[in-house]
Amino acid sequence: MFPEYDVIVVGAGHAGCEAAVGAANLGSKVLLVTMNMQTIAQMSCNPAMGGVAKGQIVREVDALGGYSGIVTDHTMIQFRMLNLSKGPAMWSPRAQSDRMEFAGKWRQMLEQNPLIDFWQEMVSGLIVKDKRVVGIRTGMGIEVRGKSVVLTNGTFLNGIIHIGEKQFGGGRAGESAAKGITEQLVELGFEAGRMKTGTPPRLDGRSLNYNNMEEQPGDENPGKFSYSDTPTIKDQIPCHITYTNDKVHEVLKTGFAQSPMFQGRIQGRGPRYCPSIEDKIERFADKERHQLFVEPEGRNTIEIYVNGFSSSLPEDVQYKALKMIPGFEDVKMFRPGYAIEYDYFPPTQLKMSLETHLIGGLYFAGQINGTTGYEEAACQGMMAGINAALSVQERDPFILGRSEAYIGVLIDDLINKGTNEPYRMFTSRAEFRILLRQDNADLRLTPLAVGLGMKGLDKRMARVNEKNEKVQEIIDWFRETSADPEELNPHFEAVGSSPMKQKVKMDQVITRPNIQINDMAVHMPLLKDFLANYDDEIVQLAETNMKYASYIVKEMEMVNRVSRLEEMKLQPDFDYSTITSLSLEAREKLNKHKPASLGQAGRISGINPADISVLLVHLK
Repeated sequence: MFPEYDVIVVGAGHAGCEAAVGAANLGSKVLLVTMNMQTIAQMSCNPAMGGVAKGQIVREVDALGGYSGIVTDHTMIQFRMLNLSKGPAMWSPRAQSDRMEFAGKWRQMLEQNPLIDFWQEMVSGLIVKDKRVVGIRTGMGIEVRGKSVVLTNGTFLNGIIHIGEKQFGGGRAGESAAKGITEQLVELGFEAGRMKTGTPPRLDGRSLNYNNMEEQPGDENPGKFSYSDTPTIKDQIPCHITYTNDKVHEVLKTGFAQSPMFQGRIQGRGPRYCPSIEDKIERFADKERHQLFVEPEGRNTIEIYVNGFSSSLPEDVQYKALKMIPGFEDVKMFRPGYAIEYDYFPPTQLKMSLETHLIGGLYFAGQINGTTGYEEAACQGMMAGINAALSVQERDPFILGRSEAYIGVLIDDLINKGTNEPYRMFTSRAEFRILLRQDNADLRLTPLAVGLGMKGLDKRMARVNEKNEKVQEIIDWFRETSADPEELNPHFEAVGSSPMKQKVKMDQVITRPNIQINDMAVHMPLLKDFLANYDDEIVQLAETNMKYASYIVKEMEMVNRVSRLEEMKLQPDFDYSTITSLSLEAREKLNKHKPASLGQAGRISGINPADISVLLVHLK
């Protein structure tokens, strides 16, 4: 009934979909298995992509040939660039998406890929021989052979949904949990744990009074995520902001005695940076109010997502509290919020390729690794799919370093530090964030993807080359052209910058604080005429490269220093217990993690500089 596949992907959420794309783009024959064909790429929580650091990840996935950015551009209803008041390293794109259109576009694009097959059924186990995965077994007992398997089970592994004192099995509201895989993996020697996440109630938008809320429009000149030819959004839909108050908090407290979180029925750790509303009230008792974002689920639906009101309290308590919120006085609820508890596997059990140490050809991606968020899942899926395909082709794994991508930071953190709570990405986690900006992901990663042999990237690579050339043209022009004080001094005075006393090269002028190229062009006809040949993306990138040139140089110097440690390779099968001069903790951690390089060893929790010095002596 089935051929032998190169890569079998279990789960069709954000991780699974990108895993299928990553493997197929390398020419692998892929089977994508999902419990429900109608929920492929479902946005299970908020209807949005991107955000702080997350937007950078979406752009990186796009640069590698993934579909998340393309789908988002086609289905967004609002676009905002966050953190524009800060430096370019912090700028992060975010989009509200049409939930149904998002999933539909994803399915359409997957179905257009001839290398991807589909099967709708629960996977109950793996077929393992000689410590290598050779296929999957479904709930109906069907066996499908595969040279590699990527598990992207999300919240479905023994998932339990909590609403007040009620609890029932499920991977999402209205969908069954997946059983059997956790138990088998534990039998094979894997360590498992429990985590929890939650979601807010969904509301009837017709019952809300938006006049009592703050409107939050999209950007006047909206951007997009993909570096390919995708549409730019028109006719954006606004979101709204409202706040809780003391009355809301008092009503919510009446349900604390029935809270599964406070009464100990939930054992798993929840996401630190996305706590439930009851957790916020308990932890931040000094706060008089908490901000809520009222987000439309799409263009053609009245359904509303209340970002910031995640809850597992009884449904009647949720409803009574909602009615106390400004604008929600006459609210009607589609369904209550709930918490969901699920199995995960500590990611320290993985190689940097996301392949497991214990079972060859088996890869984990997404929430199974302890992460939270569509974007975090998508990038893991992409990397797992790529590496599964490369493994089948008997090629070296594709590993991104911390200086190459936020994806590299995320995977490095997971493998070397592990996590005991849902991990999400922030710009603060990246030590080279001036290099890892959202505007240069294509320049950083598309050449690497092309080098791997990823299909369908010829146009993108041509665009990368053109982009590099045009940016350099602008920089060269600024280095060669002098600015006239008479033209620019009035502008400098207006923005509080000291006047020029003589002609100065333009590349020096642009490094001044509060000075932007486009503002200068208003006062300098020569510059305005020159910039007419370039689009805004190119101009902005050139400006950033010039303004932050010295910082970029310093970060590159740091990267070069760090890379020396990365180049010092360690044997994957070495027994560190034989090096008695290492601390006992170091020996245990090194034997467990099996780091590929001295640099990776230094990032493992519990490994100190003295241990690295010992390893240096050993390597010599």
